[in-house]
Amino acid sequence: QVRLVESGGGLVQPGGSLRLSCVASGNFLSINRMGWYRQAPGKERELVATISNVGGTNYAESVKGRFTISRDNARTVYLQMNSLSPDDTAVYYCNMIYRSFLEVWGQGTLVTVSS
Repeated sequence: QVRLVESGGGLVQPGGSLRLSCVASGNFLSINRMGWYRQAPGKERELVATISNVGGTNYAESVKGRFTISRDNARTVYLQMNSLSPDDTAVYYCNMIYRSFLEVWGQGTLVTVSS
């Protein structure tokens, strides 16, 4: 069974930073893309950032210049979030596309930006 487990969420003050981590486990063979999405209260889930198997990245306009997605091995992806604002408050979900067309989601980690 392929699973994603996120960690690193929490409460942070405006202007602060957090780093989210996501570790994949199971027999996924090959990863095509990993990414982060978020869902704020009362809103739809939206893309935050993705990184392909060759390192290509894509960011939502709202996070460009503040967030950085990276991978350090075949199973772990990070989201470094800087200059956080209350608008970034949401549940952040890790996502993985593997074996070309299969998809799995993590359980989500809550990020709250508040003073």
